[in-house]
Amino acid sequence: MHRLGQLESAIMERMWSRPGPAAVRDILEDIQRNRDIAYMTVKTVMDTLHRKGLLDREPDGRAFRYRPTQTREQYAAAHMQEVLAGGSDRTATLLHFLEQIPADEVAQLRAVLDRAEQDKTQASK
Repeated sequence: MHRLGQLESAIMERMWSRPGPAAVRDILEDIQRNRDIAYMTVKTVMDTLHRKGLLDREPDGRAFRYRPTQTREQYAAAHMQEVLAGGSDRTATLLHFLEQIPADEVAQLRAVLDRAEQDKTQASK
């Protein structure tokens, strides 16, 4: 998985926020509310995101309509997995992570882990 650049992140955030597929022009118009940017720049980055496997596309006349291949949460989880794999000691990495998050998020994590364990137990029956 590649880390996203600034414009890639801006485009992906907009794609994840949309209810359906989007053309380059749709994303361009949204980005242009905050900054001046050329159509070809947005098109090139969206094509790059497609090559990286983050966007799927389908023909729409002479252009394409794009959609994310995964949710924002799936992307974040894959990124977290990559970070964990990059450390030499997963346990130490996880402990440092837990030291940095607020207590209420630790409680949420504990609840999610409990639910995942129950799901695995039920699936194995």
